[in-house]
Amino acid sequence: MFYVRPIAHVLSLSERTGTGLTSLPANAERLAHRIERSLASFAGTAARADECYVFVLVDDAGGAVVGISAIQAAVGLSEPWYNYHVGTQVHASRELEVYTAAPTLFLTNDHTGHSELCSLFLDSRYRRARNGPLLAKVRLLFIAEFADRFASKVIAELRGRLDANGKSPFWEGLGRRFFAMDYSRADYLTGIGQKAFVAELMPRHPVYTNLLPEEARAVIGEVHAQTEPARAMLESEGFRYEGYVDIFDAGPTLECFRDNIHAVRQSQPLPVAIGEDNPVPDSLTDDVLWLVANRNFERFRATVAPAPARIARFPLLPHAATALGVAAGDTVRAVPLSPRDRL
Repeated sequence: MFYVRPIAHVLSLSERTGTGLTSLPANAERLAHRIERSLASFAGTAARADECYVFVLVDDAGGAVVGISAIQAAVGLSEPWYNYHVGTQVHASRELEVYTAAPTLFLTNDHTGHSELCSLFLDSRYRRARNGPLLAKVRLLFIAEFADRFASKVIAELRGRLDANGKSPFWEGLGRRFFAMDYSRADYLTGIGQKAFVAELMPRHPVYTNLLPEEARAVIGEVHAQTEPARAMLESEGFRYEGYVDIFDAGPTLECFRDNIHAVRQSQPLPVAIGEDNPVPDSLTDDVLWLVANRNFERFRATVAPAPARIARFPLLPHAATALGVAAGDTVRAVPLSPRDRL
């Protein structure tokens, strides 16, 4: 089975993420700092601006770490958080009978203080079964259980569209005009915390998108092909695109009020009942898959487990209970993994 726990070490994963995942750069010093922040956060000693909860997906068979996801409790409190807001600038003259509505990009810090879902990556060899949804949605269950540690709005900045050569059409059409470097270099520098150059070099006035190359305009608000499933998952949980995009690759930022996220609102605490080692196969029952987690802040654990769609007690097999660190009579927080099973 696979389960999720707080991070310990993940450099080997960062080396396989590729361009575009700025929150997980292949930089040992930066990652060590990220891990230290996460450990301090789970210990309850991190300052609000530094709170970052990093989770890893573990293969219980061999103990290998095969994926990572994270929650930044509040973005932009220690270093600026930039994005573009897609807007409209109207130019009109009654005398000349001219009316033009021009699409624009405004540099903003509008999401300062919001919580962010970030750093989602799963080793390609394990992108099967329910590993992806477990790794992504475990963050929502953690937010539901410890809601007071997170902002009233939660965002997720998704990777933008790249071409077959790994280049960003948006960067080539806009960013390169202000930064004398490749997209991958700027992306890496942002990931290791060197964001000052963004404020120093990006244009402060509205950017008229009709002045950009067609290739750059076409990818505004679009996601990387590998990120389509993540977008679909977030939208199924109530997240929506509200016109904010990344300043480097124009990937969309999805957002939702914390208490309106479906998995947060529909999850529930349930007492545990330990079941038998050899239950009836899932195909012969009416069970659905649930996302289930213990309620221990410092030793948080989560996994997926089958159970009937309507239950008063959560039935766990002994090995699942051991992985979660719970016993009969303890309570877990749980929600059906698929929104369609929550009706």
